[in-house]
Amino acid sequence: MSGHGRTTIPPYIYDPTLTAPLPMYMLMIAVFVLGYAAIAFEHSLKIDKAAAALVTGVACWTIYVFGGAEVHNAEHQLLEHLSEISGILFFLLGAMTIVEVVDAHEGFSVITDRIQTKSLRVLLWTIALLTFFFSAILDNLTTSIVMISLLRKLIKDQPIRWLFAGIVIIAANAGGAFSPIGDITTTMLWIGGQISAANIIAYLIVPSVFCLLAPLLYLTFTLKGEVIRPDAEPHKEGEHSISRSEQVTVLFAGVAGLLFVPVFKTVTHLPPFMGMMFSLGALWIITDTMHRSKSPSVRRQIGVLGVLRKVDTPSVLFFLGILLAVASLQTAGHLTDLATALDKSIGTDSDRGIYIIGSIIGVLSSIVDNVPLVAASMGMYDIDATPYFQQDGLFWEFLAYCAGTGGSLLIIGSASGVAVMGLERIPFGWYIKKISFLALIGYVAGIGAYILQHIYFV
Repeated sequence: MSGHGRTTIPPYIYDPTLTAPLPMYMLMIAVFVLGYAAIAFEHSLKIDKAAAALVTGVACWTIYVFGGAEVHNAEHQLLEHLSEISGILFFLLGAMTIVEVVDAHEGFSVITDRIQTKSLRVLLWTIALLTFFFSAILDNLTTSIVMISLLRKLIKDQPIRWLFAGIVIIAANAGGAFSPIGDITTTMLWIGGQISAANIIAYLIVPSVFCLLAPLLYLTFTLKGEVIRPDAEPHKEGEHSISRSEQVTVLFAGVAGLLFVPVFKTVTHLPPFMGMMFSLGALWIITDTMHRSKSPSVRRQIGVLGVLRKVDTPSVLFFLGILLAVASLQTAGHLTDLATALDKSIGTDSDRGIYIIGSIIGVLSSIVDNVPLVAASMGMYDIDATPYFQQDGLFWEFLAYCAGTGGSLLIIGSASGVAVMGLERIPFGWYIKKISFLALIGYVAGIGAYILQHIYFV
């Protein structure tokens, strides 16, 4: 049933020979936990989470090398991981820049002006449903960045905006779980042949809907009041003014560019960041052409160059540090050992065992990145080994749901959560107090819906 030679998984994802010696193995865990704690208590320590993440990531790799790993091999592993990490970072940078360019041209006002409701409940459902379906079409990371920009135009009160941002994370991850292009782990399983696009949509859309509905219904009975919108910015006069046609043009160009990314990936099979870079370049040409008759100061203010100067670099560095730290645990064998231990202690020869292992992997994906956890699972089991592991088998479908939505339990458990944390400066502890319970009831509700669906309709 085990298959360590899967050709669909790069060798650095699963290689038992890389396991670190026990002392260094344990020390890496200790450093990771300490770094994790520093991120969680950022506001108490008054140390920026990006600094803690960078130190943790580099320290874990340093310990791995000092633990006896051959330097050349360790460097090779690091560069392999860095190729994936840089792809994610460039994707994030491109998406953030496109969204900020649209925002600089007041393009989102075309949407926000149509949202007239003053009820927090109605706005909550509107934002959640938009996020859910956009995430399935785009992906959860891009959708989260777009929706945070919309929230800043709609909600002035920071605690309320943070609450809505938490729902955006839950909705984005739920919407991404049932789409083959909505979440990186679902995409991995789709490309690897473990799931098919039609089946994953058919069998995960109901659990994903329940994952979102449960927290929404809870908040519907507890959330009261009206929306307080931010004060309108003074209208720019003269050459600084942006016409309605320019707003609409940049909005549609930006959205079309984001929608183009999954199409580009499907057609070319190149990494998603390549499509994002193409879309950013195209938008750059459009805006430069649109404003070429305006003064240089205006072009710098609302063009791509001006937006790039305002990019949230600490958030990008935080993402880099977190992913480096997790990659070190993956390379040293921690995550593979964890997957093996789950298999041996619980077993995968029954529905019950599959549900328990999948649920645990989902919870663990809120602590460490879901990508290496899913990759380890893909490396452990061959397709067609048993009915549970055939294409569209119970294990792969349930894993796609749990890994996609479990990351919502903690704010650093998913790419969308990390992005929102950086954009809105949401404290780790605040998220645990206010959002983690909502994410948990959604996660459990989706699991229940999947199990009932499997019992009665499959």
